[in-house]
Amino acid sequence: MMAQRLENVYRVLREVFTPQQLERSVPMSRYTTLRLGGPADLLASPASVEQLSRALKAAREEELPVTIIGNGSNLLVRDGGIRGLVIRLGEGFGAVTEPTPLPDGCFSLTAQAGATVQKLCNAAADSSLTGLEFAFGIPGTVGGAVYMNAGAYGGEMKDVLHSVTAMDMEGNTRVYTAQELELGYRRSALMQTGHLVTSATVVLRPGDEDTIRTAMREFIQRRRQKQPIQLPSCGSTFKRPEGHFAGTLIEGCGLKGFRIGGASVSELHAGFLVNDQQGTAADYLQLIAHVQKTVFDHTGVRLEPEVRILGEDAPLSVL
Repeated sequence: MMAQRLENVYRVLREVFTPQQLERSVPMSRYTTLRLGGPADLLASPASVEQLSRALKAAREEELPVTIIGNGSNLLVRDGGIRGLVIRLGEGFGAVTEPTPLPDGCFSLTAQAGATVQKLCNAAADSSLTGLEFAFGIPGTVGGAVYMNAGAYGGEMKDVLHSVTAMDMEGNTRVYTAQELELGYRRSALMQTGHLVTSATVVLRPGDEDTIRTAMREFIQRRRQKQPIQLPSCGSTFKRPEGHFAGTLIEGCGLKGFRIGGASVSELHAGFLVNDQQGTAADYLQLIAHVQKTVFDHTGVRLEPEVRILGEDAPLSVL
């Protein structure tokens, strides 16, 4: 039954998607910064709102499950992969507009959901607009950054976000103001509404390009010195527990370098669990669980994963 529904959706989408935009049984390790994860039944990479809407409607008509991803930088896909249709908002959905002047002297910039945060930061700097420096180096897309209110170095997306255009699973769009999104620490109202971001508008102040670029370089240098950005990871694996720092708690429990299979706790920053030896999702999930249990047993603090976990476990092999 699932196979027939997948085939029906594939036939519809190949009429509006190029072969490069539509892949079958594609390993999700290609599309996550952790470089692991089983296959997606069908993966579509739209390059327009029209293609995105068509994909959602086709899946709805066949009652096919839909999963939305961006750059895969905060994503752990289990070894069994993802059933149904995966829609990836990536490079083809990554335009950034020229700045628009506002009456108060500020400027707005609008980016499609698949634009990288780095691309948006560079566009702001190119126009001497300040306010996004904190985000330079965040590895995800604008859509993902808005969805989880990404932040770093004292700044968050809610500090600059003006509005978001979003689409429901039936292909209908609506506009949210930043206030309506109820942005908080690593959360937004989009997590409850089921809408997906198609574009976001930020409001920034005029600044000095040299000063902006200097701040951006300093932030990225701090990342390189303190975070294992050269190794496959999903960034900070755990949310910051109230009154604590996850990395400090993990390091205090003596877990730096602890390994399960191909996954380990980073020697550079204990808040990062890395896939440094071609591990599996099962390795990584076991490592998460071990870190959580150890930290709780030693400190009484429960660590909550920040990484988004999707898909199915691999089937057990029969010997």
